Amino acid sequence: MFRSTTLLLGLLAGFIARPCLAQDALITSAHYANGESVPYILSSQTLPPRYIVILFPGGAGIVDPHLDDGKLVYGMRGNFLVRARKFLIDDELATVVTNTTGSEERIQALLDDITARFPAAQIYLMGTSRGTSSTIKLAAYLEHRIAGEIHTSSMNEIYFFDAKKFSNRQLVVHHRDDQCRVTPFASAQHAHEKYGNEFIVMEGGISTGDACEAFAHHGYNGIEKETMEAIRQWIKQAPLAR
Repeated sequence: MFRSTTLLLGLLAGFIARPCLAQDALITSAHYANGESVPYILSSQTLPPRYIVILFPGGAGIVDPHLDDGKLVYGMRGNFLVRARKFLIDDELATVVTNTTGSEERIQALLDDITARFPAAQIYLMGTSRGTSSTIKLAAYLEHRIAGEIHTSSMNEIYFFDAKKFSNRQLVVHHRDDQCRVTPFASAQHAHEKYGNEFIVMEGGISTGDACEAFAHHGYNGIEKETMEAIRQWIKQAPLAR
């Protein structure tokens, strides 16, 4: 009896010690003015979240989440942000995965729905690779609408991006050894040195395949957890005085 009780307590302790797994939910209540749906995946451990990060994947940026025979189906699963979001989510922070867009109307439809559900949440937008073309494009529009933006593995236009001119928070994240020709580390570094953009430099991991694909250093392969933890820590810091 003693051995059985000890084993049971050990199993319970092990279960309790494990982190809660995030739950994915397909949300279809965001709409354009004409009624067209803007679907997204809400991933969370607990609700309501204190922080919500909208994720814009790179590449084509087409997630198109939907149900197929009751199962959630979506694209871009190998993309850095999509595959690594589990390391960003915790008991305070949830993520939203949706199609990457530069459309003010589309992002506003998302914001309206998210803020209606979670009015107290601080909302951030994070893009990676080609997704940063959209985060940069939307920066002025979103300046007074969200808490901030995070630009990872940014496209070359980050070279000219002065984050300090925006009143909300802005972060640039880049792998030092990113060899993708359209997302050079030097451009992100230049913007940091010239404009004082907040900047996290990642190193290490594994690089396989095309230099511009998700499992090269460009996609933080092998250091997904460390990268997301650094970003989460930045999000939860008090805003810096300007």
